[in-house]
Amino acid sequence: MVTLGLVVARFNRPITEAMEETAHEAASDRGATVEETVYVPGAYDAPLAADRLARREEIDAVAAVGAIVTGDTDHDRVIGDAAARGLTEVSLDRDLPVTFGIAGPGMSAEEARERTDYGARAVESAIDLVEEL
Repeated sequence: MVTLGLVVARFNRPITEAMEETAHEAASDRGATVEETVYVPGAYDAPLAADRLARREEIDAVAAVGAIVTGDTDHDRVIGDAAARGLTEVSLDRDLPVTFGIAGPGMSAEEARERTDYGARAVESAIDLVEEL
């Protein structure tokens, strides 16, 4: 059985709450367990939490979920790039699957709401990687 850590961004909580639900459903459907869920302020903060989870002996993989919506500036792109780069670094540094279930950047809140399945996708990808590697 695969044991997962889950990182959930609180920013845009109505969206990320639905992502969290799809993540748990996907884990259950695949016979995996979510050992611990860590809530962070936003997607930018996900890499540190993912790293802490990845250090735990019982965690086989980490899935991170969040929603980054477009504002009046390019701030969403900066956040998205930093989160993606940070999560990739954690995965490579810890030699552990860390998956990216973050919707955005470059989308409206409505478009992000249509992508709550990213929680499930992140979990499914994490499980697939654990099983393959």
